[in-house]
Amino acid sequence: MKTKRNLRRHSFTMIEIVVVIVILVALASIATPLYLNHVKKANIATAKTQIKLLEDAIIGYKLDVGSFPSSEDGLQALIENPGDSEKWKGPYIKPAVPKDPWGNDYVYTCPGEHGDFDLLSYGADGQPGGTDENADITNYVEK
Repeated sequence: MKTKRNLRRHSFTMIEIVVVIVILVALASIATPLYLNHVKKANIATAKTQIKLLEDAIIGYKLDVGSFPSSEDGLQALIENPGDSEKWKGPYIKPAVPKDPWGNDYVYTCPGEHGDFDLLSYGADGQPGGTDENADITNYVEK
């Protein structure tokens, strides 16, 4: 027969549980900002990579068709023939034009203000301009 004293040794006291919870909260408060910072950097790197891949697809389109897709045709010209061009040998990307890591469409302009075409993502805030993690990500160098 177990005595009351033996049963007490196998359970946790309220203070022990509170100490464990405090330790877990402290670890979470340290780890969460590090994780979120890593996610921000990963999203920016993903956007830069996707812009580079879209640039390559646009250049492939130009090599086949002889001109860049118009702003009206946009990036959809990489998926389906925008006209009756027999030179079109796409699709140049599959299965679809990707959205940026924040779920927005990439902005394509041809002719561009900074080159033959401009390609950009408005970043985390989805608005033109911004700084730091809200800065636009482009295929050209801002001056």
